Amino acid sequence: MKYRASPTVEVLPGNAAAALPAQPETHAAMGEPQKGLLSVMQKLKGSTETELRIVLLGLDNAGKTTLLKSLASEDVNTITPTQGFNIKSVASHGMKLNVWDIGGQRKIRPFWKKYLDNTDLLIYVIDSADKKRFEETGLELSELTEEETLKGVPVLVFANKQDLATASPASEIAEGLNLHTYRDREWQIQACSAVSGEGVQDGMNWICNNIVNQKKK
Repeated sequence: MKYRASPTVEVLPGNAAAALPAQPETHAAMGEPQKGLLSVMQKLKGSTETELRIVLLGLDNAGKTTLLKSLASEDVNTITPTQGFNIKSVASHGMKLNVWDIGGQRKIRPFWKKYLDNTDLLIYVIDSADKKRFEETGLELSELTEEETLKGVPVLVFANKQDLATASPASEIAEGLNLHTYRDREWQIQACSAVSGEGVQDGMNWICNNIVNQKKK
């Protein structure tokens, strides 16, 4: 199976109305990290031209862009801090899944709210080895889930950098984030390493099943 993907485009925060990039016919063989994305679209192919919007957030250095590149089977060794946002669009069977990777630096976070409209799923990435910032990242996630535009929107937390010896287990992070108190939405925390790809597929499988269930309601 082939898929068509648009190149990543980085846009500075001020360009809130920037359009999605055109999609050239760039083809690549389906690799292991892509199966999650494609399975989402394959299971939804009963509805033509389905477009899903996923917002990818988290503090700076959490590994958001690395995760996005891993999903698209791109080189994860050439990562630079995202100053605005990256858009990755994957199309298959008449469906398009748009993933918005928005920078996590403190000066950029106030712009997060500008990109939350019509979000189908929030992916929140945490650096599992940066214990000093657990409180900070927890506050940011709590504020996001209180946004009216994200009311009821499912949340997938990737507890990233599990390949590091100092990483906290996902269960401990979930407790610190008080995820068990989320009663108004579906949520899941998934341990992963964006660099190696370990755990990423499990998270994508949850997305696939969750979105399918939502569409059935």
